Amino acid sequence: MRQTLQKALELQVDQWMNTKADITLDNCLGKVVLIEAFQMLCPGCVEHGLPQAQKAYQLFSPDDLVVLGLHTVFEHHAAMGPESLKAFLHEYRISFPVGIDTPADKGPVPKTMTSYQLQGTPSLILIDRRGYLRWQKFGAISDLQLGAEIMALIKEEVVDGISLDQGDGISEETRKSQSVLCDDHGCRV
Repeated sequence: MRQTLQKALELQVDQWMNTKADITLDNCLGKVVLIEAFQMLCPGCVEHGLPQAQKAYQLFSPDDLVVLGLHTVFEHHAAMGPESLKAFLHEYRISFPVGIDTPADKGPVPKTMTSYQLQGTPSLILIDRRGYLRWQKFGAISDLQLGAEIMALIKEEVVDGISLDQGDGISEETRKSQSVLCDDHGCRV
């Protein structure tokens, strides 16, 4: 049985860093997109998610893969503003573009994080060359698994705008709690 794919929702970003122009997912069509959703005070993001995204950015051709960071703050808002993020990206040598998720009108969880129903940080999102959400994962994954997922999407044959191999489709993750819990693997909403 073939699963119906959903178009990836546009990122709701207030400001971009490490790029001169604003980025939209529509501008990335034709390439696989990796989005690393993170908070700079999240241990799992600092130790695993961001270094892994930086490796992917360095290893894959920009003709095949676009790597984006999404700074999606749902706790300690005052400590993680744009100036702090700018210094963080410099100190940790994060060179791929990073967008700041638009704060919610009400509540602590920002807009893109809410629209993608992310469980916390780090979260990884993969979008295929046609702009369809293909994979979403909360927490750490191995470099080997991520590389395999990226390569499968890069190598996927597309004929007349239709993928001939649609893989596993979308991971169906739901929120389990509204409380913030952090450990070495990440911070859960």
